[in-house]
Amino acid sequence: MTRLTDCQTLDAQDPLRHLRESFSIPDGVIYLDGNSLGVMPKAAPARVAEVVSHEWGHELIRAWNSADWFSLPQRLGDKIGRLIGARPGEVVATDTTSINLYKVLSAALSIAAEDAPTRKLIVSERSNFPTDLYIAESLARERGFELKLIEPEEIEQSLTANVAVLMLTHVNYRTGAMHDMAAITARAHAAGILTVWDLAHSAGAVPVDLNAANADFSIGCSYKYLNGGPGSPAFAWVNARLADRFWQPLAGWWGHAQPFEFTPDYRPAPGIARYLCGTQPIISMSAMECGLDVFMQAEALGGMQALRKKSLALTDLFIELVEERCAGFGLGLATPREHARRGSQVSFTREPGAGVDGLDSGAFAIVQALIARGVIGDFRAGDGGTGAHKDILRFGFTPLYIGFEDVWNAVEQLHQVLETEAWRELRFNQRSAVT
Repeated sequence: MTRLTDCQTLDAQDPLRHLRESFSIPDGVIYLDGNSLGVMPKAAPARVAEVVSHEWGHELIRAWNSADWFSLPQRLGDKIGRLIGARPGEVVATDTTSINLYKVLSAALSIAAEDAPTRKLIVSERSNFPTDLYIAESLARERGFELKLIEPEEIEQSLTANVAVLMLTHVNYRTGAMHDMAAITARAHAAGILTVWDLAHSAGAVPVDLNAANADFSIGCSYKYLNGGPGSPAFAWVNARLADRFWQPLAGWWGHAQPFEFTPDYRPAPGIARYLCGTQPIISMSAMECGLDVFMQAEALGGMQALRKKSLALTDLFIELVEERCAGFGLGLATPREHARRGSQVSFTREPGAGVDGLDSGAFAIVQALIARGVIGDFRAGDGGTGAHKDILRFGFTPLYIGFEDVWNAVEQLHQVLETEAWRELRFNQRSAVT
């Protein structure tokens, strides 16, 4: 049985513990929602102020050169690349996850149409993040393809001769279940299928090696585990063997081979630079770099492997304590126990029928009651309890700033909310626009 003093000892022995000081975390808050929005690096306000007051305010347009604004997509891309197994010059930070998915999936479908024109299926998981499915559905209609949705256990049998692209999120946003990227990519390639991987819940959370896996295309966001700030730019990666084969569909001037020639005809830049589109959001990109720089500090302490080791220890402890101290309250583990299949979050389902109206699960209200106590996690709705997708209480563990005593205290608050039924209060059952 793990005790509070055991958790305090683990924190004292943690070689990564001082990285927490790089982040601004309000007093009295245990932040377990870094899988939705990472906390603010302490360096970010000063960096944004410098960009606004000096670089923009004083240098004005000269800052494109004097402050090297123009190279930010590639500079930040290279830092992200070190976390996801990409070589220098293979990643650009730009646009949003949805827009970048539109770019890379469009390119993948163009390659498939040229190499195997009879293949007309895009395959993805039914539980994939909705924006991925919406973008894929839109492109399928536009390009004459069909989107086929499957369950995770159906992936291998779905890699048939009529499939053009397999589009998966590496770590599932609801359950935290993680795919074996290398094995699935190899099976897809053996069947003549291209792969698109969404790393939104992987980059900065789990070790990723896109080149070793021989993946084809990948995108992801920076505002979760990378702590880039709300709405911070996403990123795109394309395997070097494919990068020059097609234009991406949003052929903008930043993706031109010579943007400042201002020619009327478009000539795509070589490699990943062609996946840029228009003028970049310099202020948000500058803030985003502050989060990435903490990862660069972590490299001296073992980098992603050290962060992964701590992440697994934190999530193991959380699962152990919840199952020990919150038994009998209708919670069921949705996240895989096996380390090889787990991301950096833990999700629990809540049996339907226990809510205030006798129909819902009460999961939303439980999360709201926890937030009122300073434990910030989040809620994801299921399908009404009629199928496999129940309401979920979701907790993200960012090892850069979460400690073992945080885990103990979070579970203590969860136990109190469940035991006292504090979540039944009306204020915890009223939903805002963002849940």
